[in-house]
Amino acid sequence: MAITLTETAAQRVRNFLDQRGSGVGLRLGVRTSGCSGMAYVLEFVDAIEENDQVFEAHGVKVVVDPKSLVYLDGTELDFTREGLNEGFKFNNPNVKDECGCGESFNV
Repeated sequence: MAITLTETAAQRVRNFLDQRGSGVGLRLGVRTSGCSGMAYVLEFVDAIEENDQVFEAHGVKVVVDPKSLVYLDGTELDFTREGLNEGFKFNNPNVKDECGCGESFNV
């Protein structure tokens, strides 16, 4: 099982952590939400929990809880800019369908 980050995404996370002044990495998870069933959750990690899985890419730790890992295995996190819009993009091979707005997915 693995979660990866592109160099661009890792640099963006490092910048956020530097601005924040604390944190050991980024937590990636899923929650029930949206019209397709699940939505991604990103938040800073100040402490790694006992059951967390930790992946490292380009010097950035990505922390995933065991329940979310089932839905996220193989996911690559990227950071993209398109015109005036920018944000993280989830390249998740487990996704079977997404809602039209791109906010939620199902597996």
